[in-house]
Amino acid sequence: MNAAGRQASGTDAARLSPAVAAWRPVPWWGALSAAAALVFLVGGCTLATALQPPSFNWLASTVSTLTEREAADPWVMTAVFAVTGACEMATALALRPAAMPGRLILAAAGAASVLVAANPEHVGGSPAHGLWAGVTFTALIAWPTGAWRRGPSVPWGLRSAVSAAAVATLLALLAWYLMELTTKGGMTGLAERVMGTAEVAWPLAVVLSCGGQRSNEHQHKVPLADEHDGRTGESGDPAPTRSRRPQIPPDPARRHQAPARP
Repeated sequence: MNAAGRQASGTDAARLSPAVAAWRPVPWWGALSAAAALVFLVGGCTLATALQPPSFNWLASTVSTLTEREAADPWVMTAVFAVTGACEMATALALRPAAMPGRLILAAAGAASVLVAANPEHVGGSPAHGLWAGVTFTALIAWPTGAWRRGPSVPWGLRSAVSAAAVATLLALLAWYLMELTTKGGMTGLAERVMGTAEVAWPLAVVLSCGGQRSNEHQHKVPLADEHDGRTGESGDPAPTRSRRPQIPPDPARRHQAPARP
């Protein structure tokens, strides 16, 4: 029973070990989805703004106004929200070195962004649009708190101090946006764009920090058996190796002697 208990506890520790996370690097499509989310958000928002009439003040107008029916080509920004959300969900699926709670929160942020696209803004305000936009902002800020890991071999983007700094920075940008929104400042659109860009850029930074883990995979492997003969004892300790007799080479002269008769 003691040996079984130690073996089970060792399995749980390995499951939480950062070395185990290093054995599961982010696949190439995870980096592609994280980069595509940032490109689609920045490029799509820029395109949707450029399609508006010259009277449109993007510094004071939120991104959501670009999805209104009265806006020029509102489908552009609606598609941006949908594609960015889908990319975030794919990134959460691919971000294997991160802890599972953080990956689930990131996936929830992507799903909420898709719901933002499904509920476009309209004149007078849309409660559903505002609700899912708030969920998206909150989840994109909170996901690093559930994704970090302990250990010297953890990628820098998943370390606790770095994750805390990222959350603090995103909270400061959120405070700026809320201040502009409540005071009817002239920089509401700028604050929202800067905050949204930072929120989407951080998953990409975390994915890139995990890129070097594949080359260090062999260095962080935990030996599962004794290096001498690959066997372990009942208690989990390496079994002692058997001593071997030195082999004496046969004498060539005796090889050709006839056996003695009885």
